[in-house]
Parts: sequence; C-alpha cells; structure tokens
Amino acid sequence: MKNPYIYGYLPLITILLFSLTFGMYAVSESLQVFHAIGVYSGMREFLSDFELRVFLLIVFAGIFFMLFSALKLVGETIHELGMLFFSKDNDGATVHQARGGYIILLVGAICSAFAIQFIYVLVGIFVLTVFIYFIYLIYKMSQFMSMGGTIGLLVFELFMWTILLSLIIYVVLKLYNGILASLPFAH
Repeated sequence: MKNPYIYGYLPLITILLFSLTFGMYAVSESLQVFHAIGVYSGMREFLSDFELRVFLLIVFAGIFFMLFSALKLVGETIHELGMLFFSKDNDGATVHQARGGYIILLVGAICSAFAIQFIYVLVGIFVLTVFIYFIYLIYKMSQFMSMGGTIGLLVFELFMWTILLSLIIYVVLKLYNGILASLPFAH
C-alpha cells in the first residue's frame, strides 16, 4: 500500500533542521559579539551560560524558521503559478511526482548539521540543496510537459526569483544607506 502523504512531514523536518543549524551558528557568533562589546557579563547576571545559549537558540531558530517557511511558501506559490501557465496536467499527477524531491532537501538539511561552525559551508549546502532540488523538480515536471512548457516553466521560475531577490536586495541596500546617512558620525 502506497500512501500519497508519506512525504508530507519532510518539509517541516527540513525547515527545522536548517533553522537549528543556522540558529546554532548565529548563537556562537552573537556570543562573540556580546563578549566584544561588553554585554555578555551583564547578561550573565540574569542567565547562566547554558540558559543564555538556549534562549538565543530559540530566538535565532525561530527567526530562521520564519525565513525558511516564507521561502517555502513563496517558492511553492511561484512553482504552482508556473505550472498553471505551462502545464497541461489537469489531474495533479505532477504535484505528486515532485514530492519525492523532499528527500533531497532533507539530506541537505542533515548535511548542514555537520557544518555548524562554518557559515560559508552552511550557505553553500543550502544553496546547493535548493539547486539540486530545483533541477530534480524541473526534470520530473518535464515528463508531463512539452519541451516548450518545460522551458517556459524554467524561465518563469528563474525570472520570478530574480525579480524577488533583486527587490529584496534593493530594499535592504536602500535601508542600509538610509541608516548610514542618518548617523551623525558618518558625515
């Protein structure tokens, strides 16, 4: 008996693992910053070292959980919108075919647990995992679509992600420049 919902829990576990690994890295980095600016000893008056680490892990893992959940939501929306435009599948068979790719994301999340101390390796594993999943997804979708539909889906998804990421980078840079311009010592 094959259950169509067998892979349903994998995105949650993947998001939790990536959130924990990025959160653990953020905890170690924030503790070094707290030591450097002299806040750590004041924080230790209220919390033990273990309690402080757990508190920071919960905060950072929660932030990364929200970030990765939002990325998943946006990614699925972009993908399904692309499928609406370029797929001729009326039964939803392509949606079920792509769920096997969740294992790729889970393996990447597990691999990230071995790179907690290195941010470039963490980000590299995340980007490589998403890229491999994207290639797998396009390959699986191409079995149910024409060549033109597959190319259209690929171009649509890349175009949408490029626009979204460009807008986010633009807003962050504008905000950063605005904050720097408002500082009195920056003139």
